[in-house]
Amino acid sequence: MRAPVSIVIPTLDAADDLPPTLAALGEGLEAGLIRELIISDGGSRDATRAIAEAAGAVWVEGPPGRGGQLARGAATAGGEWLLFLHADTQLAPGWTQAAVAHMRHHAGKAGWFRLRFRARGPAPRIVAGWANLRSRLFGLPYGDQGLLISRALYESVGGFPAIPLMEDVALARTLGRGRLRALDAEALTSAARYEAEGWLRRGARNLSTLLSFLLGTDAESLARRYAARR
Repeated sequence: MRAPVSIVIPTLDAADDLPPTLAALGEGLEAGLIRELIISDGGSRDATRAIAEAAGAVWVEGPPGRGGQLARGAATAGGEWLLFLHADTQLAPGWTQAAVAHMRHHAGKAGWFRLRFRARGPAPRIVAGWANLRSRLFGLPYGDQGLLISRALYESVGGFPAIPLMEDVALARTLGRGRLRALDAEALTSAARYEAEGWLRRGARNLSTLLSFLLGTDAESLARRYAARR
């Protein structure tokens, strides 16, 4: 019997982040859970491809844009379940048991991991706490929280839209809160952008982008605005 889970990671110059992310998947390999690893790249110029190939990953190339990269990775995957991860998100020990429990008992729902930043202090705790509360109350997990979803459910809702920003929110809205649930495990994500921009400024910017998208601003316009502020 083939392992059930295809892991899809979108990358763009992710050589620094990718090795620890892949290392955290080791327990899934040991448990016989992971069928394949798919790296969906958007034009990396660093050592991302060499790292992916050394790990035995399937390499998929295409234009940059996380929505399109995730969609291409999913289209290549052969597993009954898909686990989408960001390149700078490391699953905490114990994630395998949480994933197995979800697949056994909640096949009709997509699962997201509780967010925690790899940083200390009150600001990381507050921002992560808001992200987890937002996910529970409104059914809007972000991509850095990971997403475990059956292929059948993923395809039934049309998958990730090929948009440059807010692809995670778009899919979550299509699923609806009733088909999303928290997994009993954590996703440890990078705090680099928050630390570079400032926790308050970055958080306010993310919230503004989310509200604009929910109110109908198209993702392409948001992506241009987002890039101009970097």
